[in-house]
Amino acid sequence: MTRPARDAIDLTAEEFRRLGHALVDQLAGFLAELPSRPVGPVPEPDAIRSRLSGYALGDAPVDAAALLRRTADTLFEGGTFPGHPRFFGYICGAGAPLGALGDLLAATLNQNVAGWSLSPLAHELEAQAVAWLAELVGYPAGCGGLFVTGGNMANFIPILLARRRRLGAEIRTRGVAAGPPARIYASTECHTWLHKAADMFGLGTDAIAWIPADRAQRIDVPALAAALEHDRRAGAVALCIVGSAGTVSTGAVDPLGELAELAAEHDAWFHVDGSYGAAAALLEHPPPGLDALPRADSVAVDAHKWFYAPYDVACTLVRDRAALAATFEYKPSYYSRKIQSIDGIHNYNAMGPDNSRGFRALKVWLVLQQVGRAGYRALIRHDVDMAQRLADRVRAEPALELVSQSLSITTFRYAPPELRGGDREADLQRLNVALVLRIQASGRGFVSHAFVGETFALRACIVNFRSAEADLAALVELVVELGAALHAELP
Repeated sequence: MTRPARDAIDLTAEEFRRLGHALVDQLAGFLAELPSRPVGPVPEPDAIRSRLSGYALGDAPVDAAALLRRTADTLFEGGTFPGHPRFFGYICGAGAPLGALGDLLAATLNQNVAGWSLSPLAHELEAQAVAWLAELVGYPAGCGGLFVTGGNMANFIPILLARRRRLGAEIRTRGVAAGPPARIYASTECHTWLHKAADMFGLGTDAIAWIPADRAQRIDVPALAAALEHDRRAGAVALCIVGSAGTVSTGAVDPLGELAELAAEHDAWFHVDGSYGAAAALLEHPPPGLDALPRADSVAVDAHKWFYAPYDVACTLVRDRAALAATFEYKPSYYSRKIQSIDGIHNYNAMGPDNSRGFRALKVWLVLQQVGRAGYRALIRHDVDMAQRLADRVRAEPALELVSQSLSITTFRYAPPELRGGDREADLQRLNVALVLRIQASGRGFVSHAFVGETFALRACIVNFRSAEADLAALVELVVELGAALHAELP
């Protein structure tokens, strides 16, 4: 008996095989051609939207093979590609091809990694991948953790853990209004996830004590100590101290050991945003401060940054694994109490904010094994060396000025000698703001921007195993060429 509704959505094994083989062939061709393609399209919304004008939601089903083939071609022409060797914008990992195949495997199995009985092997695989990731960044064995969507979520969870520990179990029923005023301490260089967390979790953004950064863009420790003491005398609770292991603008690493001392002194939760830079703990000579990562109560690590997993996947690591359930667990009647009572069984829906959860751990688990410790050490060293060599090229170019260099982030600006000094800073900023957009629109390279102190700079971040010396030379040449053209155009 035929079932038209099912026929419209299901594929036979042979159809799935044929479509899958055709798509993999298309993707393999895309990867082979990637270095010769533009990094991204011209950023004109109407031009991008026009690429979708030929697609429509109709009443009748359409042929799956033709739809998939056409969609892939559309995406190849309409995207910005972090895997391109000349993509240097933001902190976007190149994405390991094996991880992409892992995503296909996970999506085909379509397991919900929420409760252990729904996906027992996936649960245990995730726990294994969390332990491996913790080992790579030097976090203590036996810690807890789980995979989430990205850096924001990986950092949100520790704020809730800190709120539960410092304000007591009753915070879950009575809310923050019933407790004393609470403060979170972070550098002005901290990522904006902290604004969102304070807003969403009832603390309010006024609860954030923004501590100034020093000349190296690290948190000013004496200023932090003074703020903690001032708030203690005022009766506020030191909820959490946030340290950055690789700030988003310049890659600066806060003096984490000193922050750990202050957190212990004031009984504050100590969280490290290592979304980007925690991976650098693998280096033979890690940046100062990273040796204190094991002292943090929690660490956020983005596997889709410097561990090169495809988007999206990040991890929250927590020293006290029991803190996760104490913060998130509820036991409604429709959850299996029998499974919950078995020793050693953990349900991820009781350890974080998500209930339904995809099998995102699989791609990390695969790529960690494929690359290995020594492989990651070499890849991260490659990216750091590339950023340092870019800084050398900038120093050697008279029309460019180096602003900062840390980890694999180099910031610089187009600054011809005639515009330096005096009262020309506003002109330099206007020129470089326009230059960022011109570079991105060119399709020949991609950089972002950063404010380093008061200086607006072009920002090149290299987390890309495909980038080579020739790509650095091409970027410098592009910046000088487009910078000179803009300099001639602007009054």
